Amino acid sequence: MPGVTPDDAPPLADLMPWSVAPPRLGRGWPTGPDPACLKTRWDTLLKAEGPQREALFRPTRSRTPHTAVGQLPGLTGGTERLDRASGPCAEPVRVLAAPFDEQWLIPDHRLIDAARPELWRVADARQVFVLETPAPPGPPLLATSLLPLARPGRVRPLYRRPGGTEPNLAPGLLEHLGHSPDPVDFLAWTLTAVRPGLTVPLTRDPELWARGVELGRRALWLLRRDGERPRLPGGRRPYVRAPLPARPLTLRYDRDEETLHLDGGRVSPVPPQAWDFEAGGVRVLEQWFTARTAQAAEPGTLAAIGPAAWPQAWTSELLELITVLALFAQVRARQEELTVPDTVTAEELRAAGVLPVPAPARRPATVLDHHEEGPEGQFALI
Repeated sequence: MPGVTPDDAPPLADLMPWSVAPPRLGRGWPTGPDPACLKTRWDTLLKAEGPQREALFRPTRSRTPHTAVGQLPGLTGGTERLDRASGPCAEPVRVLAAPFDEQWLIPDHRLIDAARPELWRVADARQVFVLETPAPPGPPLLATSLLPLARPGRVRPLYRRPGGTEPNLAPGLLEHLGHSPDPVDFLAWTLTAVRPGLTVPLTRDPELWARGVELGRRALWLLRRDGERPRLPGGRRPYVRAPLPARPLTLRYDRDEETLHLDGGRVSPVPPQAWDFEAGGVRVLEQWFTARTAQAAEPGTLAAIGPAAWPQAWTSELLELITVLALFAQVRARQEELTVPDTVTAEELRAAGVLPVPAPARRPATVLDHHEEGPEGQFALI
């Protein structure tokens, strides 16, 4: 990048100072791509008793059926110990299980080793979670409206409080830059300009800023998948050309025909950019398919409970994922062409008092908007 050395650009860790490790489940069965199967797993667990229930649960040092924990913030799951729990499964919620892979989770604190309640407290319709994906190739950052489970990178919420209040930005940063007071614009620029080492060149040029924000806003729209559904131009939209089998086992791509083969099923056109797209060092379409077809779970375990056949919803999700990856690859190509020759350096931010950020900015805000039920029905103090 002309005019910029790696040390000139401030690190993302200083610009968005509060970060949290992604939740750690400790067991795979509370999450999956089909919500109905999660409810079946829960019902199977509760029908078992004593040692059998404990074996199905898959205890760890952090969670056993005897562990007493409170509710997840903002949810209504049970708080009695799991060894004597009864009642219906908590309604599964949508989560980002891996880059571009939206799945489902039983939002029950008793099932999760490290739920990161501070993330649940600030999760709402206005929140954007920024997820570091340090393994190249692929974009260094992703963004999602969903609670991210993907590892190993840090999660940086755009807002420190619910309702889109108190941006998770270095105090005084937006005022010093002078481009836009909207934190979403800063995030859009960051998605465009961030470098593999997670440093963010900050332009002084308002026209360059506007171009970067425009690209970042489009990337953000594709990543969050909110609002109007993305579409490729007519004639380039993927369709099912041959019906998918009930239980496809193999995935193959024909580059010449731009066709995705799921055993005998065929989807086309699938642009090469969609098939080749990688995030976190793996091909996204292959990872998505494997998460729905792998037979790694041991028979008799809860994780082995899955759909009897390929659900129609998965076909719709696959077609949308192909579209999102193809469009996102176009945005990425334009972002990589952007150069930032005249930047606001980390040294300048230190001289202006923006950096270093105060210690409280690196810690979660105190959120007291609602009561949280603690273990065995007691109210938690937060």
